[in-house]
Amino acid sequence: MENVIELKNVTKKFKGFSIENIDLQVKQGFITGFIGANGAGKSTMIKMMMNLLKPETGEVKIFGLDYKTHEKAIKERIGFVYDGNVFFEGMNLKDIKRIVGPAYKHWDDDLFYQYVEQFELPLNKAMKTFSKGMQMKASLAIALSHHAELIIMDEPTAGLDPIFRRELLDILQELMIDGSRTIFFSTHVTTDLDRIADYIALIQSGELVFNQSIHDIAENYALVKGGTELLDRDTEKDFVHVRRGPTGFEALTDNVKEVKETFGDTVFIERASLEDIMYYLKGGLQYV
Repeated sequence: MENVIELKNVTKKFKGFSIENIDLQVKQGFITGFIGANGAGKSTMIKMMMNLLKPETGEVKIFGLDYKTHEKAIKERIGFVYDGNVFFEGMNLKDIKRIVGPAYKHWDDDLFYQYVEQFELPLNKAMKTFSKGMQMKASLAIALSHHAELIIMDEPTAGLDPIFRRELLDILQELMIDGSRTIFFSTHVTTDLDRIADYIALIQSGELVFNQSIHDIAENYALVKGGTELLDRDTEKDFVHVRRGPTGFEALTDNVKEVKETFGDTVFIERASLEDIMYYLKGGLQYV
């Protein structure tokens, strides 16, 4: 099985917003970063993957199975880590284990205590006393303790201090070593994904812009800078978006090879970060 998540021609409409004809595949054994501005549709997509929302058209399959006939089997194999405390605030981790554990056929007490120790989590303190970073670790420990094959994370690093963020990213990289897990990581903190992602899917205003390997993105996308005298109707076709200023232009391209053939050494080309790509694809800002 190559794809753990498959969305085919998925549409979901709300008042004033819609997800339109999304086709998305998430490959097994890799970390896929899911990026987009707030309100772009990331949480809606995740809710459909979790069967918390149903698409109006199209098909959602997880592990090659559909929710209509295999919901319990699918959810046995998924771990969900959410931006926020999803547990009762007065409960401690021992209480949560006692409630959550029996819900999963493959719950592993030994593994749970192993992660609690590794993540340095207190067993007997109420969840309301946990920092946001500790809550993330608690959610991850529970997800891993039933041997989840797919970890879906919705903005897990939002609001974390830089040290906790770095620690969480290191943990995720360690989890991927044996190749048995797949992580789908939704975030607007794109610098996290520069460090750990294998693939990036970008959603904008309810439409999937691309789903590419981090290598292909680095190869194809770049920022191009040069004098405005180089721009005309033909040369601007090489760019996704151009921003003009008093001293020249800066533009995003998704075809570095074409830019080099068109402009040669007359422009300066530099790597585009994921943040740059998001910014320019949304239209950027013009100098005034």
